[in-house]
Amino acid sequence: MPADRAARGWLPAAAAVFAAGWGANQFTPLSVVYRTQEHWPSVPVAAMFTVYLLGLLPGLLCGGPFADRLGRRRVVRHALVLSAAASALLAAADMSRGAVYLSRLATGVAAGVVLSAGTTWLEELSSGARHPGAGARRATYATGCGFAAGALTAGVLAEWLPRPTVLPCLAHSLLALLVLGATTAVPETGRPSAEVRWTPRIARLRGAGVTHPRFLRVVLPASPAVFCAATVAYVVLPSLVADRVPGHAPVFSGLVTALTLTVGMAVQPLAVRLHHARSARATLVAMVTVIGGLLLGAVAAYGDSAGLVLVAAVLLGAGYGLTLASGLLEIARLAPPKAVPCTAFVHQGAAYSGFLTPLLLALSAGAAPYPALLAALAAVGLVCLVITARHSRRSLP
Repeated sequence: MPADRAARGWLPAAAAVFAAGWGANQFTPLSVVYRTQEHWPSVPVAAMFTVYLLGLLPGLLCGGPFADRLGRRRVVRHALVLSAAASALLAAADMSRGAVYLSRLATGVAAGVVLSAGTTWLEELSSGARHPGAGARRATYATGCGFAAGALTAGVLAEWLPRPTVLPCLAHSLLALLVLGATTAVPETGRPSAEVRWTPRIARLRGAGVTHPRFLRVVLPASPAVFCAATVAYVVLPSLVADRVPGHAPVFSGLVTALTLTVGMAVQPLAVRLHHARSARATLVAMVTVIGGLLLGAVAAYGDSAGLVLVAAVLLGAGYGLTLASGLLEIARLAPPKAVPCTAFVHQGAAYSGFLTPLLLALSAGAAPYPALLAALAAVGLVCLVITARHSRRSLP
């Protein structure tokens, strides 16, 4: 494959990753519409958000092997079709709550496949770039910008256009189909083979760093905080102060989501500066930031303050970005080079467990008010912080 053809193809591949992120996060402001305008109960809406995880993890697990067997471009293009169809189904979800669950499940599968196979495709298409690591940076920015833009655009469309649960979804379907057309001429970078094993990551677990004491006692305790921080910021908190922004709840939710994720992307280089060869300094700072964000979120919920929600979103977004980046930095020095992808996948799975937080809080809301629940969540984070701090300088490779 000529290098110039690959260089010309990276932008449509990045757009595919962007579109997958857009589809994954457009539901966040729509969930506010379901709660405030359609008056759906909080627990089913939280479950609709969480069911995305049930599709995402298999998509992440299978996307790479499918792409190795069938080719990057083919797998990504099929996932884009699935993503567009899932959004079209979500647009028709006024008729049935079951359609929302099915749409979110399909969106998770499509996002997982694209974020796995599409990221690899984008990195391979960027292999001829002047700056080393350009492909990984492009994938990171495409994913983050897709997450942020999807939520913000859906919030704006839901706020100021009719049919707030329909038009944002159709906008994403159109985007996915446009990107599908743009990827038609993008070159294939892999070599499809029918002999590819279907479970390469699972088969390599024994050789990875997942059994290393430092992974178990430093990386894993902090991993759930990644998406716990993010989802509390943009799923839980905006709905708690919806009465303080009457008539503007969807766009406020989209704004909080975009703010959280943008801060999360912006602070990740700081984790590199904080990273220390003889300690887990970056991870400790990240966890302290998450705990501070949770406590401020509890104060915002207690005081019913939309302004404090924005400040808490900044703190939680910073905690999200620092925790994610510091975990990957720890993995890079723990695992052998060939085992880094497998170890990172285990870390990623633990991090995605944080997506369960909104559902767990909604289920617990009958037993205690949200400020108390958020404070309890901060207490759990403090316990994890103590465990990590205790082993910060131990089991260094």
